[in-house]
Amino acid sequence: MQYSGSLFAVKDIKAATEFYQDLFGLEVLFDFGQCVSFAGGFALQQDFDWLTGIPANEMKNKENNCEIGFEGEDFDDFVKRLKARHDVVILHDVSEHSWGQRVIRFYDLDDHLIEVGETMKSVVERFLSQGKTIEEIALKMDVNTDAINQMLTV
Repeated sequence: MQYSGSLFAVKDIKAATEFYQDLFGLEVLFDFGQCVSFAGGFALQQDFDWLTGIPANEMKNKENNCEIGFEGEDFDDFVKRLKARHDVVILHDVSEHSWGQRVIRFYDLDDHLIEVGETMKSVVERFLSQGKTIEEIALKMDVNTDAINQMLTV
């Protein structure tokens, strides 16, 4: 068995596709009209009730029990682009986890929770630019120095 991706129900396939293309730069692999698949195994489906046989009145919005995760090298630029949009609800502004990774969470057009964070390589590079040693970074991230060096080669 091999993981093939995740599919999320949307109300308007065209608007949702444009949202993910514009904000994240995702590439459409297949467009089947009511279903769009992006590179990386992420897909959107309009009329999910029809596809699954689950009654429309049993479909739920804003479950808040899972999130779609993205990481990027230019986190600060992404946050600026996100905040310039008027079609998203930001759950919380940029916050920093105890291991140093900065993230922001928001809802897409269909109330799916999204987390966008810096790559771990970006975190290590930020700490190095602040004058921290590999050993200090490893201690903050609760990993060994080999893991830090490995992050730098990714």
